[in-house]
Amino acid sequence: MKATTIFSTCILFFLVNYACAQETKGGLVWQTDMVKANEISKSSGKPIFAFFTGSDWCGWCHKLQKDVFAKQSFIDWAKKNVVLVELDFPRKKQLTPELTQQNMGLQQALQVQGYPTIWLLYLTKNKDDKNFSISTLGSLGYPRGAELGKEEVQFLNEADAILKKGK
Repeated sequence: MKATTIFSTCILFFLVNYACAQETKGGLVWQTDMVKANEISKSSGKPIFAFFTGSDWCGWCHKLQKDVFAKQSFIDWAKKNVVLVELDFPRKKQLTPELTQQNMGLQQALQVQGYPTIWLLYLTKNKDDKNFSISTLGSLGYPRGAELGKEEVQFLNEADAILKKGK
């Protein structure tokens, strides 16, 4: 049900002062800094919605954004239920070394092997060793087999089932 993985603080440490911690797309605020996302998650009680993407090359990622993330039902759902985080793996665009390290660390910790992949999760900072534990609720991808033009319905049903199971 829940998997816990230790995620080293050294990956997150560099991002505490990371200036570009968020981006607004289609009325949604997407964090890029997991430390900031965790602060928002802790204060709001909402899980982190970690979207692993290849922003400048992944066709399925673009399709997911167009067919699901751009729909008003998803926008409303996301604002109510999750803290959005984009973990990008571009091929042409250059990320900061700190952001690259953070994203790769999370990719390895969650064993992400393809894009798009979404993990719903919570982070917990261990007081003793200052590492982070990742408590996963479940993962999603592009909603396969969904009715054409209603992909967001299946995606949101799957996401709600994960959130319900995680409570």
